[in-house]
Amino acid sequence: MKFDRRRFLKVAGAVGIGARSAWAASETSRDNKNKKTEKAVISTIRVAQIKVYPAKGEMEANHQKLMDILKDIEAREKVDVVVTPEGFLDGYVSTEESTKAGMIGYAIDPLESPYAQAISKWSRRNKTWVIYGCTRKAANGVFNTALIYNRAGRLAGMYDKLHLQNHDLKYTPGKHLDVYESDFGLFGVMICADRRWPETTRTLTLKGARVIFNPTYGMHGELNLCMMRTRAYENGIYIVFTHPGQALITDPKGAVLHNSVDKEQTYTVTEIDLSRAVANKGGHIVDRRADVYEL
Repeated sequence: MKFDRRRFLKVAGAVGIGARSAWAASETSRDNKNKKTEKAVISTIRVAQIKVYPAKGEMEANHQKLMDILKDIEAREKVDVVVTPEGFLDGYVSTEESTKAGMIGYAIDPLESPYAQAISKWSRRNKTWVIYGCTRKAANGVFNTALIYNRAGRLAGMYDKLHLQNHDLKYTPGKHLDVYESDFGLFGVMICADRRWPETTRTLTLKGARVIFNPTYGMHGELNLCMMRTRAYENGIYIVFTHPGQALITDPKGAVLHNSVDKEQTYTVTEIDLSRAVANKGGHIVDRRADVYEL
């Protein structure tokens, strides 16, 4: 069977638009979704990465720490997106033996939590997207979650960590890899270890993401740097790796756009040119041989 590149791109695009989107109405036709995504979008965004260690299990203190940093950002910077590390609210307390009985005591309901409401208000006041790491409680379990607030401060989506190992088994695994529609195009979210599986970033790229925000708390350093450069290069996208000890951004060519491990910095701000990451048109995406990828 001859590989038809145009047909592949058409199918890949349909998959991306078909993903659940916070702004797409459930009854909207696929054609309308395509038209919506093709609208002019912002090509350059400024991303703030929170780079400070939260205290284990100290939710009130961690919340205040974050609000103080956000206040500083509000006074000094104009940003489009703020990303916190993984599990920032509870300090990624799942690593502690004391949580063996469960994470429910550190979990919040995003619709009722005063912590989440404060983030929503800040997001709305500053017209800024916020990717906020916390532990979330729901009827079907407790999740390691990134809450996604849009510029209006509305909860545009919730991404739950997919790949669980070791202490993360205290959480319920996520069930989806969605992309989210924004004024700067489609983007994806993955949490910490999700980056180790190439299927994560490839799936989000095929769904149309040009940038993936990656809240994390665990491994960072040289191996991770190589991994993030590879994931960005093989997909032709940006990856915003946000760790308490490192703010790292890799670009579509696999180069390091930003890498800060300065312990004195509580946040960094980096400008990203998304026109360099044209979704589903990079060589490694266009030249895939999906016709022979079989097990």
